Order: sequence, then C-alpha cells, then structure tokens
Amino acid sequence: MPITASSPVATGSIDELRTRVAAARARGERIGFVPTMGFLHEGHLRLIDVARAGADYVVLSIFVNPLQFGPAEDFSRYPRDEAGDLEKATGRGANLVFVPSLEAMYPTAPRIAVVPVALHERWEGSMRPGHFQGVLTVVTKLLNLVTPDVAILGQKDIQQAALVRALVRDLDIPVEIVVAPTVREPDGLAMSSRNAYLSPEARASARVISAALFAVAGAWKGGEREAARLERIGREVLARDAAVVVDYLALADPERLEPVDRAETGTIAMIAARIAPGGTRLIDNVVLGAE
Repeated sequence: MPITASSPVATGSIDELRTRVAAARARGERIGFVPTMGFLHEGHLRLIDVARAGADYVVLSIFVNPLQFGPAEDFSRYPRDEAGDLEKATGRGANLVFVPSLEAMYPTAPRIAVVPVALHERWEGSMRPGHFQGVLTVVTKLLNLVTPDVAILGQKDIQQAALVRALVRDLDIPVEIVVAPTVREPDGLAMSSRNAYLSPEARASARVISAALFAVAGAWKGGEREAARLERIGREVLARDAAVVVDYLALADPERLEPVDRAETGTIAMIAARIAPGGTRLIDNVVLGAE
C-alpha cells in the first residue's frame, strides 16, 4: 500500500476511534493494527510497514498499560515521548494514532481480567507473575475497540505473541495475527524501548545477549541438535561479561513453549537477562532455521 505523507489523526477518544475505523471499513478498507507502549523505535516502525503492506487503514495505539507491570517494575519511569512518536508515525504512514488516557482505558477499577491457563507458566510468566494477565486483558480491550482485520506483533516478545495467538483462537476473535521479525541495532542488540535505560557501559555489555543467541543459532546450523549442548554454548558466551545476570536461557517448542531435548527447525532459543549497572532487564530470541 502507498505511504501517505499526511499526518495521522491522533485521538484519545474511544468514540472517535470507533467512528473513524467504522468509516474506513465502510469504504471497503482493510484495517491493520499495531499495538505499542510508545517510545517508538525502528522496530515499532517496521511493524507499521508490515501493517501498511497488508492493510489499507493502519491504526497505531500508544498506551503504557499498568496492569502488566509488577509492584517493583518500571511503570512510572517507562520512557514516553508522545510528540516524537506522532512524528515518527507520520513518516511511516499510520492513519490513526490512538493515545488513550489511563482513565479512558480503565474508567473504573477492572472487575474482569483475561487469565491465561497455558503457555504462561514458564519464562516471562514465572519471572513476572501476573504480567500476561495484564497483557491479555489490555490486548482484548484494544482488539475490541479497533476491530482490526490484522494485528502486527513483534517477535522479540515471542511468548506474548504466542499467548495473543492463543487468545484470538480460543476466544474466536476475528483477527489475523502476524508476528514480524525482530529489528536489531548494527551490533546485534534487539531494539527495545528499555535500551534507553542503558548506560554506555551497560549498553556494551548487553550485546552479549544477541551474541549468545547467534552462537546457538550458528552451532545449530552447523549440525548440533542437542538442546543441552546448545544451551551450554549460549551460556559460555553470556559468561564472558560479569555485568550480565541471566534469568533464563532456554530452547523451547514454538507452539507450547515447553523445553525441548532436541532442537529442530522452528525451535525458539530465548534469553532474559539483567544488565549492570542499573539492572535493566532485556529479552531476546531467535527462531532456529528462520534465517
């Protein structure tokens, strides 16, 4: 689809969002949706590109959802830049930017939540109790508000993407979910809004995360299939920098997110780690054979 140079409409109004989306659908346009928490970087903008390629009218949402942050997490200091985000969205051809207030999304204390019963027990779910309940609750609200034909998610949050796919399947939400590849910095670091927290020395240390994943992928491409050996290769790379404290390094089945003994095409190699100084927590993954 051609990218327009005109500025997108920005609104925090649910009524206006629904009215504009309904008008686009009445024109016969296919609706694409990119949900974000803002502080946009090139990774987010590539999601808009994917949406533009598969839809006529693209809605971008910017909302820092408090339900997915734990008591000791970074909700209050999560980076925000609404003016910069709108400028970036304009350059990529989003048609509508939905920027609701906390009061618009949660006018009263939530009395209903979307609670996962599978796919959440390990990895991010075990490290961040309640996180995916908050994610699935807000995603359900956003899908109900935007009613898109296709929604674009990023591979970096691969467990989240798997849960959203399960959400729309199990609850019969009529939307196609597309997972777009992770976008990386020239040195391999996965683009993330939380990279803004990294000091120069922490930023240098963080590169070991992608280096470990690339080492695992390289060994797999070279013929290694034993998951324990592949994990050991990744941990040896991570151990090169004492500033990196590993929460988990795992090889998991792409559908069930369960640990595997043998890594086959499509197996996910994933890492979560905290980077000193500051303790910024980053996640990353590669899908073996995807390259």
